[in-house]
Amino acid sequence: MERVSVLCLFLLLCFLSGAELQHKEIIEQDEPESVNVPKQTQPFHSDLDAVLREMKTALAEHRVKIDMLQTLNQEQATKLRVLELKASEVDTLKIQQQAGQVAFSASLLASGSGNVGPFNTHKTLVFKYIFSNIGNAYNPSTGFFTAPVSGAYQFEFYIGAHGHSSHASGVMLVKNGEHIFMAWEQQSNGYGTSANGATLLLEAGDVVFLRLWQNTRIYGNENHISTFSGHLLFPHVRLC
Repeated sequence: MERVSVLCLFLLLCFLSGAELQHKEIIEQDEPESVNVPKQTQPFHSDLDAVLREMKTALAEHRVKIDMLQTLNQEQATKLRVLELKASEVDTLKIQQQAGQVAFSASLLASGSGNVGPFNTHKTLVFKYIFSNIGNAYNPSTGFFTAPVSGAYQFEFYIGAHGHSSHASGVMLVKNGEHIFMAWEQQSNGYGTSANGATLLLEAGDVVFLRLWQNTRIYGNENHISTFSGHLLFPHVRLC
């Protein structure tokens, strides 16, 4: 009887062990597999890296193009500056060529002989007989010389004088209304002369003329003893 009980107990233990093992297998089969499951974020990161690489490549290409354009712009600016300088040089040469042809010489009277003056005020002298007027800067109607270009000009004037007890001969070189140099001759009788000259730095448009001093007179005749002359020594051109 005792041996039958032990056998029954052994069989019961074996049954329980088999049932537990079967239950574990069923549970393991029902659980989802977790190995080698691809994460959803991996393709996203891979695509983002590819886009960033493309953007970096494109940015590098744009930078190269920008550098090339900047270099090209600098070259074009340099060429433009060279062309501007050449054009300025050409204009300067033209001005100098034209300005170099400025000279005039005129005597007091168009014909005959006689005195001009005296007057009770200063009087602009008009030298009417033209020997030369290269560049037409001197106006024989007004007696004004107008500088066509900026530069250094040389002027000379000679006056003839018949002696007189009351009236001397006085002539003033005038620049834009300003008295510069004067030639003066005074004697009671006989014949005398006086002369003067100046180098003036003029701007284009400046006016130079001779002015008879008040209460004086100047003499002229067919020998052209009273004259006014001037010419450009060299131009002074400002470059841009």
